[in-house]
Amino acid sequence: MGSMRLLEIPVSVTPVDALRSFRTVCESRGWEMHRVEESRVVNRWAIIMPLTRSARVLGMVIDEDEVDGLSLRSWSFVPGSAGRVSMVSFDIPDTISADEWGEIFSEWCSILPRCPWKWTFWERSMIGYFIPEFRRSRIIFRNEGIDISSWTSSPRVD
Repeated sequence: MGSMRLLEIPVSVTPVDALRSFRTVCESRGWEMHRVEESRVVNRWAIIMPLTRSARVLGMVIDEDEVDGLSLRSWSFVPGSAGRVSMVSFDIPDTISADEWGEIFSEWCSILPRCPWKWTFWERSMIGYFIPEFRRSRIIFRNEGIDISSWTSSPRVD
C-alpha cells in the first residue's frame, strides 16, 4: 500500500447514512469491501475545559487492488452541551487519480439523503451557531470540486 491522503469533513448527515451511501457507490463499481468498528477520542467543551470522551467509529474499507486502502470512517460527537456534529474521514490512496476521486466523491454526495454541508437553523442553534465546522465543511466540499451553490439528491435505491 502506498501513501494516503486523509480528508476529514464535518457533515450534517448521520454516520449510518454516510456509510450507506459509500457502500452504494462501491457496490455500483463492483468493489469488495469490509466493515470496521473502532473508537476515537473526541473533546467536549464544558465551560472552559475540554472533557475527553470516546466516540464509536463506523467504517468501510475497500479490498480491491486498483483502489487498495480507500476507506470511509464516520462518527458523531457532542462538542458542547447539546446537539451533535458528525464527521466523515476518507483515506484516499495516491493510486486513485484526481478525476476518479472526483467522480467517487460527487456520486457519494449525490446519494446522501440531505445536503451534507447544510445544517438547519435548529441544528446550528443546538450545537452552537458560530462553531467553525459549518464553514469548514462548505470550504472542503468546494475544494473537492463539489458545486455547493446547488445540491440535488439522486433517487435512493435501497
